Amino acid sequence: MRTQYFTILFGALLVLNSCGNAEKQDHDDHSGHDHATMEVAATGNFGEEISKDDAIDVADAIAQITADTTNDLKIKGEIVEVCQHSGCWITMDMGNGETLMVNMLDHAYEVPKDAAGKSVWVEGVAVRELIPVEMLKHYARDAGRSQEEIDAISKPEWKYTVDARGVIIE
Repeated sequence: MRTQYFTILFGALLVLNSCGNAEKQDHDDHSGHDHATMEVAATGNFGEEISKDDAIDVADAIAQITADTTNDLKIKGEIVEVCQHSGCWITMDMGNGETLMVNMLDHAYEVPKDAAGKSVWVEGVAVRELIPVEMLKHYARDAGRSQEEIDAISKPEWKYTVDARGVIIE
């Protein structure tokens, strides 16, 4: 249990640091590209090249995603929301009132910020994890939520997450 806690904490800090670095990169030229002016194609394959073959519906993936183990999955569904800061994450409707959070592995690539409503195929490592309050607030800021909505976040939440090696958007 202690190891799992530290793994989750480390992952949360890594995501906070990585996504926060995108803002810093917008203001300096050390990154080699400028997020503010970089155009991302509206559809296509992002990250590692993947295929649609053998993808399971996101609603069926719930049974395979647990808090105890990580699972390598290929899932398909619809994008609900996209990080409006840099395109570093998306959410997918799981069909049960919950969403699956998909993070672009190691922030190595981005997806279009206007991809909500599009079909998506995702391949990566899935887990169910407890997301700390600060990370939930970070996601809310990235999604463009109001300060009132951000301030209302007061409890950690269990979320289904995937660290995606590759994504196809159509």
